[in-house]
Amino acid sequence: MSDYMVRATAADNQIRAFAVYTKDVTEQARKYHNTSPVATAALGRLMSGALMMGAMMKGEKDLLTLQVKGSGPMKGITVTADAKGNVKGFVQVPSVIVPAKNGKLDVGGAVGSGFLTVIKDLGMKEPYSSSIDLQTGEIGDDLTYYFASSEQVPSSVGLGVLMDKQNFVKQAGGFIIQLMPYTSEEVIGKLERNLSAVTSVTELLEQGATPEGILERLLGDMELGITEKMPVQYSCGCSKERFKRALFTLPKKDLDDLIAEEEDIEIVCQFCNRKYTFSCGELKEKSE
Repeated sequence: MSDYMVRATAADNQIRAFAVYTKDVTEQARKYHNTSPVATAALGRLMSGALMMGAMMKGEKDLLTLQVKGSGPMKGITVTADAKGNVKGFVQVPSVIVPAKNGKLDVGGAVGSGFLTVIKDLGMKEPYSSSIDLQTGEIGDDLTYYFASSEQVPSSVGLGVLMDKQNFVKQAGGFIIQLMPYTSEEVIGKLERNLSAVTSVTELLEQGATPEGILERLLGDMELGITEKMPVQYSCGCSKERFKRALFTLPKKDLDDLIAEEEDIEIVCQFCNRKYTFSCGELKEKSE
């Protein structure tokens, strides 16, 4: 199954929902960053969440950034997504290793206590930014709390990444289910019962569930309707030209100091680890 996301409604539009499959996206991130299993799980969960939140934005050029900063040994995670199914991200300490907890990867222990910041660049003068205290560091719980506290939208967020014995990504994906302001108590009660019967996203994926299948399990008895299906992918978009433009925004004195060292400048992209080298001659184009 290739990576993709679905958008849906249920209960006569009283519920909106998203579900995503991100095995390839998460494995690509693992390869780029050589992440440990727990770092892969944390990054994969946040990327799945960002993809679904990105799909909530309306503008083609809108960008969403999720930043997790914690006291744990992972230090932090940064993920960026757009409305077209593109996502990228990195972990501050990709080699982090922490003991398992109850037989599972301890993402919360690796993240620790701290903050989740959501930044939405909607093409306005200033991006919208909101921060919350991390609730568990497990990512899904933290995004659930963000929606309730910052956007006043009751939501349920389920995210998961399963690694195999060789530490490759075996399963990855998630869902977001949100209640509209006019949702009836009957619908809320039915949804709560359905959610309580699901203990793990990766367990559903291991059973062969697709994104549609996950939503069918959670909302199938409430007139579920799939309204959109779109591919998702890890996409960095970096280039030598983009980094060159960034270099040329440096103050002239700083650029001249780099040129005076008479050595090539190497820049490494944080999101995909590609390396770009600039010679003194290339830097002089701007300085002269």
